[in-house]
Amino acid sequence: MAERQYLTLSKRIIDRLAVDDKDVVFWDRELPGFGVRVYPSGAKVYVVQTRAFGRSKRVTVGRHGTLTADEARKEAARIITRIKAGEAPVLEKPVAEPTVRDLAERYQREYVAMHCKPATVSHYGLMLQKHIVPALGEFLVKEVERKHILEFQYGLSGMPTVANRTVDILVKMFNLAEDWGWRPPGRNPCRFVRRYKVEKHHERFLTPDELYRLGQALDAAPGERLASRHAAAAIRLLVLTGCRRNEILGLRWEDLDFDAGEMRLADSKTGARVVPMPPPAAKVLAGLTRVDGNPWVFPGRKKGTGQRNINDSWDRVRKRAGLDRVRLHDLRHSYASRALALGEGLPMIGELLGHRKVQTTARYAHLARDSVRASTAKVAESIGADILPE
Repeated sequence: MAERQYLTLSKRIIDRLAVDDKDVVFWDRELPGFGVRVYPSGAKVYVVQTRAFGRSKRVTVGRHGTLTADEARKEAARIITRIKAGEAPVLEKPVAEPTVRDLAERYQREYVAMHCKPATVSHYGLMLQKHIVPALGEFLVKEVERKHILEFQYGLSGMPTVANRTVDILVKMFNLAEDWGWRPPGRNPCRFVRRYKVEKHHERFLTPDELYRLGQALDAAPGERLASRHAAAAIRLLVLTGCRRNEILGLRWEDLDFDAGEMRLADSKTGARVVPMPPPAAKVLAGLTRVDGNPWVFPGRKKGTGQRNINDSWDRVRKRAGLDRVRLHDLRHSYASRALALGEGLPMIGELLGHRKVQTTARYAHLARDSVRASTAKVAESIGADILPE
């Protein structure tokens, strides 16, 4: 069992607490049994753990940010007193039948905030606020039926991708509602709701000529006001490293080790990882100017912030280069395509791209077959020149 960690809990100290791969409770030096649980997502929740009548009891006090450390400590002392006296830790209040709005709030607070990355938290919050709560929020959780979900889904039929994502969110919400006792078990109204078929975007792999035109457009971008120097550099790095957009835009200067030739990504899609910094990428990064007081390699417009979106810049650069129907993410696919053409195998491609699952890299298997086919043809043509009759 891990040794308990004790701190004098204050706002300044709690704000700085962070954990890597599992949640950890930090206990208060001033009030025994009072602590704060820190999750890998960054969420922090005050807790109480104490013994009474031979049994240990742990109670959630509230979330850091909603409560200050002092407020939580006072509430924790009150809860400990009640538990020691054999009373319920929290006074029971009459609770109305929960609605889908209540379920959405609890889902965000107790599941999404604890288990999801910030970008996912923001995305789910938008789906709930814009679509789910306005349509279903006033229904009692126990009264929602499959027909209501189907009506909701049909209302979003013009946006099939959004419809599918919201239904996926509702599946999890109603599973949790059963776990929390808000619905009878085995009665998820989203069961057997079929998702809409969505036309998949065909992956684009830039040819050498297209990459050359892209380089020309990036050279001209700052002067022609297509993209700032930082935005143009970010696009170059996407091509040179195969990284995801948020991995590049999320770089801080402290993440770069030019001596070791490494970029340390603290929060990539698949967790923290170290990415090699090849000389061409190092040259791009070394050419960027630092903004005083700003830790981000790609600074935002507001003081001290980082840039979060280069889609508009990319759209202008893409048109300048004559690249039709090419997404920023296709630059990552192009990196993988070139690596395969140079003879790298799928396991190495997965390592370079930071894939956690083999299935993710398997999408490039057809490119690997093309490379093998082309190499086979070259070898056969070379031998055929000697062995076949003229």
